[in-house]
Amino acid sequence: MPPFAGSHPLSHGFSRNSIDSYSNIVTIDVGGQLFQTTKQTLKQSGSKSLLSEISGSDFDGSIPFIDRDPEMFSILLSLLRTGNLPSKAKSFDIQDLVFESQFYGVEHLLLNSQSNPSQFEPFDLEKSLILPLSGRDSPTAIATTQLGEVQVAHGCKITSFDWSLKRKSTILTQFAGIDSMLSLSANVVAVGATDFSGLQILDVSKGCVNETLNWENVTKSGSTVQGIGASRDLLFTSFESSRRNSNCIMVYDLNNDGFRPVAEIGHYEIFGAELDSAIPATKLSWISSHNLLMAAGSHSGPSGVRGNIRFWDIRSGSAVWEIKENVDCFSDCTVSDDLSAILKVGVHSGEVFILDLRNIGNENSWTCLGDQRRVTNGKKEGVGSKIESHGTQVFCSKGGNLELWSEVLIGSSIKDRVFRKNSMGRAKDSCGNKITHFTFGGNKMFVTRKDQQFVEVWQSSVRGF
Repeated sequence: MPPFAGSHPLSHGFSRNSIDSYSNIVTIDVGGQLFQTTKQTLKQSGSKSLLSEISGSDFDGSIPFIDRDPEMFSILLSLLRTGNLPSKAKSFDIQDLVFESQFYGVEHLLLNSQSNPSQFEPFDLEKSLILPLSGRDSPTAIATTQLGEVQVAHGCKITSFDWSLKRKSTILTQFAGIDSMLSLSANVVAVGATDFSGLQILDVSKGCVNETLNWENVTKSGSTVQGIGASRDLLFTSFESSRRNSNCIMVYDLNNDGFRPVAEIGHYEIFGAELDSAIPATKLSWISSHNLLMAAGSHSGPSGVRGNIRFWDIRSGSAVWEIKENVDCFSDCTVSDDLSAILKVGVHSGEVFILDLRNIGNENSWTCLGDQRRVTNGKKEGVGSKIESHGTQVFCSKGGNLELWSEVLIGSSIKDRVFRKNSMGRAKDSCGNKITHFTFGGNKMFVTRKDQQFVEVWQSSVRGF
């Protein structure tokens, strides 16, 4: 018997099913088991899906037969009804469900149910998966999409995983090592290095370079990439000349196939011992609520670690606010629109600090969320620490562990805001290997560690598949 049997085959190969013309109930035979549902439920699958075609067909008294697994169909039918997979789905391999969802044309619903950021539970994280990498090189950069696809740079290679984390591919690049990487889509990444000229736009599905972007500096030397960022419409790249005597931030149009340059901001030519101008931005973050670009960079020299955080108005090309870091310079910093705040981890103290974006432009200082006494102890307890925000939560790496900071009270000023360090449940590593990178994609957290050739996937034990 063919996969679909009936008296009137449709384009997908199944017959038109029987239904009382005055009823909304639809009956389908899948693998010998009858299922009943409504036309509205089937239409949740999308206009181009097989199930939607069944719901919109004319019926002549027969029941369509689909020669597929009825148990897996029942899981996908539950997905149509509730928007979520039932608990019994955990007994199936996710890749089998992916293939089945592709057959019915509902992969997008499965993707949304498994990659919904609202299902990220920071207090109930556990290690759910290990993503192995080929070769002996440890990860140097990691990038994710909103749907949970992830690309990992290790040595001269980039390994990509699809949203289900079951299918992967690896390509070779022209870089000896990659320092900066940003996902522009599931298959396209922007890649750069501090010792290789130009920003490359790579298609990881084809293993080819779509375009190379360079900054034409005064000395006509090469331009290495120090940092990459993006808004919905713009791509930001921090360049430094190969002679290290000039730097700038280039702005490109993401909606143009040729990545047309639209602005050049923060152009500094370095003369003598002007340390501030010699510090290129290594972290670029777009603040959508203020339409500003945060550009941060630091430098370690004989006088200690110094840095600056500048906020750029792209339209005018001018810096509207600047924070000079002299006492406890940031090991890493981030910005949160949800919290309306800038956050940093001090390189000396290793403590987390916050600065309210609602007071942008005013003379205000950092507020320490931890032990203020550590700020002046002279030790570099925060070296290598990373900080990122995800929603209203703040994550900070300390050696082999992650701290989680949550706001418990919101007042009218920064002094009224109270943050508390919380336990992250199971999100700890017994071997204590230092965390080198962590980022978020969909409802998952991805973590890399020093001297390890794999990526850890942390997920809520309640929502995780």
